Amino acid sequence: MLQAESIDLHYGAAIALRGVSVSARIGDVTCLLGRNGVGKTSLLRAITGVHPVTRGRILWNGEDITRLSAHERAGRRIASVPQGRDIFALLSVRENLETGFGLLPRRERKVPDEIFELFPVLAQMQRRQGGDLSGGQQQQLAIARALVTRPRLLVLDEPTEGIQPSIIKDIGRIITLLRARGDMAILLVEQYYEFARALAQHITVLDRGQVVMQGEADMLDETALRGHVTI
Repeated sequence: MLQAESIDLHYGAAIALRGVSVSARIGDVTCLLGRNGVGKTSLLRAITGVHPVTRGRILWNGEDITRLSAHERAGRRIASVPQGRDIFALLSVRENLETGFGLLPRRERKVPDEIFELFPVLAQMQRRQGGDLSGGQQQQLAIARALVTRPRLLVLDEPTEGIQPSIIKDIGRIITLLRARGDMAILLVEQYYEFARALAQHITVLDRGQVVMQGEADMLDETALRGHVTI
């Protein structure tokens, strides 16, 4: 289980997060909602170790990982799919997937068959360069690369951004399948209420770096939720 407790985060003198707490349980999808610039990505950077927190602590399965590096957290089976995908454009699809091997024991350094079952388009394009893929295919590759590391916590930063509707449906289906396996926690950042509501058991809404709504998805007021995400 992930527990981020009372997180403050600064960029220089500017405060991005103030007293933010969120948790994510194995077998569930937890969604962070909010408009652009409210601190969602900053919270993910704090959780994955990309940016240090000013105050608060982050626990993963009972271990305090607040001061661990991003690499050390990845070694704890925490995988991230960042906004913008960050695939390697000049590497092939297969090579992009294999970049996750460095964190794995030698016996696990193979691309599981399940990857190509979840993402059949990647099976057909293994020799294509990552930069030749469409935006939606690159997003699928980024998620697949994270899954190669066998994560216990999967962090997704706006996986639907700039993606065509058919691929959004595919990504939603994949997240549903991963949730049903019951062996990982999924922390999802989204702007689109409908996509998040269809997947999430727990929702946290941020505004101006603070939590303004939080709880079980079924128990939160839909009108209020929409008011916090509508531009």
